Amino acid sequence: MTDQAINKPFVHLHLHSEYSLVDSVLRIGDIVKATSDQNMPAVAVTDLSNVFAVVKFYKAAVAAGIKPILGSDVWIERPEQPGKPYRLVLLCQNEQGYRNLTHLLSEAFRHGQHLGGHACISKRELAKHSDGLIALSAATRGEIGNALLHGSEKQIEQLVDEYLELFGDRFYLELQRTGRLGDEEHVNKAMALALRRGIPLVASNDVRFTSTEDYEIHDIRVCIQDSRVLNDPRRPKLYSQQQYFRSTSEMAELFADIPEAIENSYHIAMRCNCHLTLGKNFMPEFPVKEGQDVNQVLIDDSNQGLSRILQKIKGEVDREPYQQRLDMELDVITGMGFPGYFLIVADFIQWAKDHDIPVGPGRGSGAGSLVAYCLGITELDPIEHGLLFERFLNPERVSMPDFDIDFCMDKRDLVIEYVTQHYGSDKVSQ
Repeated sequence: MTDQAINKPFVHLHLHSEYSLVDSVLRIGDIVKATSDQNMPAVAVTDLSNVFAVVKFYKAAVAAGIKPILGSDVWIERPEQPGKPYRLVLLCQNEQGYRNLTHLLSEAFRHGQHLGGHACISKRELAKHSDGLIALSAATRGEIGNALLHGSEKQIEQLVDEYLELFGDRFYLELQRTGRLGDEEHVNKAMALALRRGIPLVASNDVRFTSTEDYEIHDIRVCIQDSRVLNDPRRPKLYSQQQYFRSTSEMAELFADIPEAIENSYHIAMRCNCHLTLGKNFMPEFPVKEGQDVNQVLIDDSNQGLSRILQKIKGEVDREPYQQRLDMELDVITGMGFPGYFLIVADFIQWAKDHDIPVGPGRGSGAGSLVAYCLGITELDPIEHGLLFERFLNPERVSMPDFDIDFCMDKRDLVIEYVTQHYGSDKVSQ
């Protein structure tokens, strides 16, 4: 069978990359190249419980003229079955779907890691954040797939009702023929269910490597993860040599009896149109009183700091060069949208000093900022030492400001605790 005989090209919608550390050897560049070589218009990366590859994948795919489909292969838990989560593939149909997916994954890692070490999404959270997401049933590893193989008719119907209520026409029964236990039985039963309930089918190959030759290195990686050796007879075989990046013709031949499952992969790809805005920084907001402007707060605090510094200097000091330098820096900082960053850093450094936590005098390019000196972030006079502000912040070479700050090793955790409590645990990371 040739690609010309196929109405629509196949699109891989269930694929793990190298960012699924436990079970894939596919690099982002390999994925994009394979997609291009196979003349496929789009490809999805659905890493296990994460979207770590999103930016790298999105940029590489767009640069190659390929539509990037963002998603994740997630764990779903049921309250009545603790310790037995099931898989579900979620694809971002639009930006709202991407925001919902990142929320679901964040919640899973914050509150859902109690089940066998998996970061699980609760059905409750899924119900509240399913907009903009297309769901694939994850074949034999999904709830419905497991019920088709081992459950009752009543259980199957109940699960179908649940997922249709959650996703409506955005829910697909996923079919796989990778030579693994239960695949063919599941395909037959899923086809009957699809016909009975009017649910669309879609084929996938649950991809883990580029070609069959890569299976051995993939198997070694799995053994390393599971702390086993290759010839261990008790080692569970969860993957097959057939989980490679099959071409459209190979997938069409594999599902020649269910052509709509191939064409639906293309239709799903066309439904997914998630555009990301890259290269735009979102700076933290410094809390100011109602009616105050954060730019003016920075200007006022900096000028007050300059007055304190000059009063401490012995002898006559010409304020003019300091004021000119300060005004120039403030124009750059406020113009580039960084006043909140300076004020927040100054705030937790001052808190540390107030609580007898030793703080370094400042190092790196940040020591060239007079504003930082006036705010107490650094303790070096950049004018006296001939230090350049432009090395730290330059509107002609836009980059994020980055202060190198040294706290006492014994008490730095107290500073982190303060920042977490003052600005919110959801605003702080390490």
